[in-house]
Amino acid sequence: MEFKGKVYKYGKNVDTDVIIPARCLTTKVESELAKHCMEDIDSEFASTVEDGDIIMGDTNFGCGSSREQAVIAIRGSKVRLVAAKSFARIFYRNCVNNGICPLEIGDDLYDRINHKDVVSFNITTGKCRNHTTGEDLAFEPMTGRVLELLQDGGIIESVRKEMAEKA
Repeated sequence: MEFKGKVYKYGKNVDTDVIIPARCLTTKVESELAKHCMEDIDSEFASTVEDGDIIMGDTNFGCGSSREQAVIAIRGSKVRLVAAKSFARIFYRNCVNNGICPLEIGDDLYDRINHKDVVSFNITTGKCRNHTTGEDLAFEPMTGRVLELLQDGGIIESVRKEMAEKA
């Protein structure tokens, strides 16, 4: 499973209020939430992000309230992978459940990728390519049930698939 896109790189403790501010929670419509995604930390994000782009954070990404709308806003922005040194536990789970890949990365990989670099991550092989610098990097590949859920598109799609197989 491979992801390729331009990286939007942020620092430590990016909380769910930064991902989608509370003042913007007047709707549940994914595309409307996406218009306000990351606006308090990066006013250009919503207008420049493209399908397949990647969000990267330092430690404790997705901390704060456990609002699922943060992940829905990211998904509405067409981001399919969020890479960070560490995630808040509930945010991580909300990502998996909603088909967004939460990839835990090490210091070295984080340090070798810059804001707006174009990179690709193959989460099953643990290989990363920074197309901007030409550098090949490595990380711990994803396995197990989390990988299966992501390959199915999230928890709802996974349950649908399992039920169809039993029918």
